[in-house]
Amino acid sequence: MRITSDARPHGDRRPLRACARGRSYRQRVYHPDRLLHPLVRTGERGSGQFRQASWDEALEIVARGISNVRDRHGPQSLYIASGAGNMGLLRGDALARRLLALTGGYVGRHAGYSVACTTLASQATLGTTETGHSYDDWANARLIILWSSSLTDTFTGTGMPYYLARAKQAGARVISIDPQYTDTCAFADEWIPIRPGTDNALMDAIAFELIANNLHDQAFLDRCCVGFDEAHLPAGAPPGSSYRSHVLGLGDGQPKTPEWAAAITGIEPDRIRRLAREYGATKPAALIQGWGAQRATNGEQYVRGGIVLQAMTGNIGVSGGSAAGLGGPARQVRLAQIPDPMPAKASIPVYLWTDAVTRRAEMTPEADGILGVQRLEAPIRLIVNWGGNSLVNQHADINRTIRVLRDQSLVEFIFAVDQFMTPSTRYADVVLPAATWFERDDVMSGSFAGDYALFLNKAIEPLGEAWSDYRIARALAGKMGIEPEFSLGRDDLGWLRALCEESGIPDFDAFRAAGIYERSHSEPYVAFADFREDPEAHPLKTPSGKVEIYSTIAAKQDDPERVPTVPKHVSVPEGADDPLRERFPLQLLTPHPKHRTHSIYGNVPWVRAISREGLTISRQDAEARGIADGDSVRVWNDRGAVVVRAHVTERIMPGVVAIPQGVWYRPDADGVDRGGCANTLTSPRASAWAKGSTSHTGLVEVEREVSLTPASPPISRAVGDGTEERDHSVLPPLSQSGRGGERTEKCTFQLGFGYDQRFCTACRACQVACQDLHDLPA
Repeated sequence: MRITSDARPHGDRRPLRACARGRSYRQRVYHPDRLLHPLVRTGERGSGQFRQASWDEALEIVARGISNVRDRHGPQSLYIASGAGNMGLLRGDALARRLLALTGGYVGRHAGYSVACTTLASQATLGTTETGHSYDDWANARLIILWSSSLTDTFTGTGMPYYLARAKQAGARVISIDPQYTDTCAFADEWIPIRPGTDNALMDAIAFELIANNLHDQAFLDRCCVGFDEAHLPAGAPPGSSYRSHVLGLGDGQPKTPEWAAAITGIEPDRIRRLAREYGATKPAALIQGWGAQRATNGEQYVRGGIVLQAMTGNIGVSGGSAAGLGGPARQVRLAQIPDPMPAKASIPVYLWTDAVTRRAEMTPEADGILGVQRLEAPIRLIVNWGGNSLVNQHADINRTIRVLRDQSLVEFIFAVDQFMTPSTRYADVVLPAATWFERDDVMSGSFAGDYALFLNKAIEPLGEAWSDYRIARALAGKMGIEPEFSLGRDDLGWLRALCEESGIPDFDAFRAAGIYERSHSEPYVAFADFREDPEAHPLKTPSGKVEIYSTIAAKQDDPERVPTVPKHVSVPEGADDPLRERFPLQLLTPHPKHRTHSIYGNVPWVRAISREGLTISRQDAEARGIADGDSVRVWNDRGAVVVRAHVTERIMPGVVAIPQGVWYRPDADGVDRGGCANTLTSPRASAWAKGSTSHTGLVEVEREVSLTPASPPISRAVGDGTEERDHSVLPPLSQSGRGGERTEKCTFQLGFGYDQRFCTACRACQVACQDLHDLPA
């Protein structure tokens, strides 16, 4: 198999060519630890002890397990875990929903790990999550504020860093507000470090300066917003509850001055003033909100505060501005989905799925965010883990989660569909081997780039006994006696053809041959332009039809301390001002890694060779603990401990440390995680309103260790008695790793990678390309 770049021109659109993950995918396909046969557990859950089984036997066991649990506990006892292993139309969770719906139902899930807080806050404030401009509009901005946004590490659409660089070339000034100096700061003119969870204190101080210096757009606020001042409060709102009253301290007696914010955020008062005045005076200005800061206990307030600042400065609905919020694209190819004939009656927040196992009778819509019912009819007793690693690795407080999974009186049956024996797959009772992207056909959208779809053509036959997700689901439907209703007589390509036709793609065969379907646009897209022009004719989908600075939806929560009606700084457990910092003085961040998709590619040698894992710690905090760069350190709190290498740097503010999320959990005999999975340390406490992930709200301590020698082999293939596991802590030469992927030909002088220093994001794909094509060391 050879992977090459698509060199076809795509007009003004900037394709993302041959990223490190794409270049390394051959190693994933031919990885020696690929699951190639169905497996049935023989030892205790989590032991890694399995035996090989036939497809017929494995499917029989799964079908029987589903029927037994459903018959004894009802459909709400069946749960489909969150996963990102396949995001195409024929992805596993969509197929599982259709399968379980046709057999009686399941309990649904909402408020996903990624964007729970920004989804809710964007909808409550703007009536939609489609708040983003097209990326080519960034070139029209004069100021771009990247707030908790590292586009070079976490971009969600094609070529985002390229468009940021183009904006710089067009004269935009870029400011990054982030506890870390990320690689994106190479594009920034200024980095403003801020204590995690204190974003709203800075926002309130900026608002104070805007008001004090008459830099706010009162005309836009009067015409398009509710709740900024007393004159524009919605009906029923109590006097003194406007945002202006809050900022000026008219209610609590505390004006939200830069001095007030400095004590909370760690940012000097004069720097706050300069930021506020530049922001208020520069038009147009785009505030791009990343998703990291909203994965916090007070994450909803951060999102609402950013939207309010853009409203105050009049930057909503104008070219070169932004509405902040989630940033979802309105201009996109909307793909039809596998139909669910009976959507779930009840739904639980993803972050609280373990609660639905252990305390379902106590869960309520008000306290726990369940939807559709006042009480769940049954606890979760069966889990479908299809293409996901969130059962263990990507869920908070791993040690607590494992205790739940090991107890078969709680979770009676788990089946997994995967390509590797991940930390989550290890806890399944039956494991079914899935085909990779290169071994099946599928279709997916262009993510947040929006205006194209991709056809993923099958390149090779599946290795071993691996099957496509759809083939697995169809065979399981056959075992359950519902194959005709499930498949409607269609194979993989039959479903793709039907869904593409439903999506308005005019020529399926041409789409399949080209591999891409594009819709061209002559001008950048500006969100809310129609609303700004005429808010009466084009109202928002909020209760008032306007930007809800005072949220009538939040008011219904009747929880003013944790869910205030106007955005404000809220102190939270394990936040910057928690007294618990006397024991655990360092705030923990768990940022997305540049070279993995969550935990995916975490076992691919080329990706591991260019990744920088471990703990990022400031020089000041490291010296206070006798830690040098490269030392082995123990990071711990009351939930668990990890042992990793320390990266001592000036690129993170004192009092804050970071461990990239997604590293595979690897406990030793004492339960200390020698892999370095951040979720060994994170809290299962959900956010106040959305009940979303709070993986960036947590406290830890760090101390020097003597050795980093792994105390147990990394999780990889585990069959038989578990003795066949491999230690990948020492990587083989890149050119020699990957069954079926060895290179024997000489250098061909073929171009491996097109490099332009102006747009470099330190992704290191060039290194992988040179290794892939020319056997040059990464």
